[in-house]
Amino acid sequence: MIDIPLVDLRAQHEQVADEVAEGWARVLKNTAFIGGPQVAEFEAEFAAYQEVPHCVGVGNGTDAIELALRALEIGPGDEVVLPANTFIATAEAVVRAGATPALVDCVAATGLIDPTLIADALTPRTKAIIPVHLYGQAAPVEQLHTFGLPIIEDAAQAQGARRFDKPVGGLGDIAATSFYPGKNLGAYGDGGAVLTTSDTLATTVRLLREHGSPRKYEHTVLGFNSRLDTLQAVVLSAKLRHLEAWNTQRRAAADRYSSLLSDVPGVVLPEVLEGNLPVWHLYVVRVADRDRVLKSLQEAGIGAGIHYPTPVHLTGAFDCLGHTVGDFPVSEAIAGEILSLPLFPEITPAQQERVVEALAEAVR
Repeated sequence: MIDIPLVDLRAQHEQVADEVAEGWARVLKNTAFIGGPQVAEFEAEFAAYQEVPHCVGVGNGTDAIELALRALEIGPGDEVVLPANTFIATAEAVVRAGATPALVDCVAATGLIDPTLIADALTPRTKAIIPVHLYGQAAPVEQLHTFGLPIIEDAAQAQGARRFDKPVGGLGDIAATSFYPGKNLGAYGDGGAVLTTSDTLATTVRLLREHGSPRKYEHTVLGFNSRLDTLQAVVLSAKLRHLEAWNTQRRAAADRYSSLLSDVPGVVLPEVLEGNLPVWHLYVVRVADRDRVLKSLQEAGIGAGIHYPTPVHLTGAFDCLGHTVGDFPVSEAIAGEILSLPLFPEITPAQQERVVEALAEAVR
């Protein structure tokens, strides 16, 4: 039995339960389940929070990446650079748009894309770069602007993170985020959003998410059915008012882990890239014999996890790219060592001390 979960969504829900119930009651009374006023209200609130002019709510984070690609007119014959160390959705969205992922390796200390390797991945067909703000800290986007290509931020794990005091979501040309329930800002189902400073890109994404329709029964382009539900917008607005406090609690918990684990041999701690203010969506350490350590933690009631056990290029769905073991050695090495420890805003010092004791015992 797991006594300390990897994520505790129940504790978070209790803080917004009354507000969500009241908001849902209004939606149910008005029956505006698709495109209700609460969607536009949340879009405006989240855009202001992320300090960008535009937020377009969509069905999920994967759709958000694909819609961003399509808004940039990226498709068949094009290539998009992205890290091998990411969730499959980043690469999946590129393929769904008709383009081809061009993978690069990551930096071991952070898991983030290695900007020194990007130049070698560029070809005349390269049309964009997708840096992933992994585990809750920003990729070094400013170093990617030198290549003169559109930058699509994958900000699914980094709502509220900042780089050199600028929030993610506005560091590139366009950004995608996910409101999957376990995210720092999570819905009660699927949801996502596209963020941008460009009026033109925002207009295009809004068109594409609504069947390519600028108005009812007029369809100027082929689009999608990818909209943020009104009920989810209510949840997200309620949670957004707590997000800064929750992220502060996550930072305090991450600092506590780093302090408690500083003298534990055999545990490599995560590093924060200079200039970053992370939001610690995940606290990921590295250990030898990871699978045995994970099993030991789970047997001790600790809900640890792995993000992610297989790099994109070794995933069966991407055999078509023709990669093999050894092509991205850093991503491959850390994939066998990474271990996500329980982390959520409400985690207590006592819970963290128990996690650390179990981990120290497991790595002996």
